[in-house]
Amino acid sequence: MSEQVPAVIPALVFDREYVPVLVGGSVVPRRFAVGGASVVIGPAGMLIIAEASAASARSGVWSAEEVRLIGPAPTPVTERLMGAPWGVDEGSLPIHIAVRVGGEVWYLGTAQVSQAGTSDGVLTDCELRFEAPLSRELLNRVRPPLPPEHLPDLEWLGNVKGDHAAALEQFITGWYPPVDATESPTSNSVSHLPSGLRQLYRLAKQRPGALGIQNRILPGSDLHTDHLGEMLVFGVENQGGFFWSLLWTLEGPEADPTVWFREFDEEPIAEQETLSGFLIQFSLFEASMGADYLALPHKLTAPQVEQLTEALHPVPLRPFWPWAPTHFYVAPGLVVHVSSEDGEAFDIWAGATDRSALDPLAGLPIDWNRFDG
Repeated sequence: MSEQVPAVIPALVFDREYVPVLVGGSVVPRRFAVGGASVVIGPAGMLIIAEASAASARSGVWSAEEVRLIGPAPTPVTERLMGAPWGVDEGSLPIHIAVRVGGEVWYLGTAQVSQAGTSDGVLTDCELRFEAPLSRELLNRVRPPLPPEHLPDLEWLGNVKGDHAAALEQFITGWYPPVDATESPTSNSVSHLPSGLRQLYRLAKQRPGALGIQNRILPGSDLHTDHLGEMLVFGVENQGGFFWSLLWTLEGPEADPTVWFREFDEEPIAEQETLSGFLIQFSLFEASMGADYLALPHKLTAPQVEQLTEALHPVPLRPFWPWAPTHFYVAPGLVVHVSSEDGEAFDIWAGATDRSALDPLAGLPIDWNRFDG
């Protein structure tokens, strides 16, 4: 019955006349507060009414395609969104989304659950995708833009060609906020490693994200040789499909050794950058993968990639990752990596520290699968 609801309704009128229409008026609907939003449940549907806000810690509109519900959520909300363990399946009932803007309620349409997290059976977070994306004008009304935060600068980029250690330090300390320092349990076990890895472990004491979000650099205590006893494994893919290693020697490490990429049953392949450059690439890749704000297009052609990266700065390193050679492009607070297996179709992943850092990509004629700006 959502087609009967005007887009903008005075709040009192919406609560009195339209809420019963959307969720079913045969019984008194149940109301719950979840992460700053009001969730109304009735026999015919669910209604989520959020406040107009861009705060990431509150339930509300996240992007033109997505709304987020931040838990913990009470059991009736959890069961309606994720399905009850028994009884009638209510998952097919519509989920309506609305936002309070001043004294009005803006009805945004319906959405479907795309991803949800639980802890001990309690809904902790839920992402819902709008069935019809919002226009930029409407998005700015229901998710008012916040003043841009301070963005990490690009001072590190000037050191990539001449001083990899300085570039790595400047990038990591600029991208990741520090956490309380803890004594490293691996300080003795990494003393025999090349200086680049020792530096990364030191930085990770206050910035643990530097060891990876998607893939990871192993803690010093977990370093081990490969099954042949020839390579020291220091980095692994998140599902264990491949690993990175250094040639194992009892004579002490090279200053800047070759990094070897290997699937378990395949011959090792040398990364094009030695360890010091590889660690910059690894850090850029993981920073973009773990960023709070993402821009993910569908596969692009070479001309589209050129258009997307035109306003960005290329990172002057040889391609990363032999499986799908990957190049990096950056702007303040933004890392974009571009990968291709065949040189014709390209995968793009852009990660940013703040929504405003995605502004260079906002006006491009690109079909986005997700755009958090």
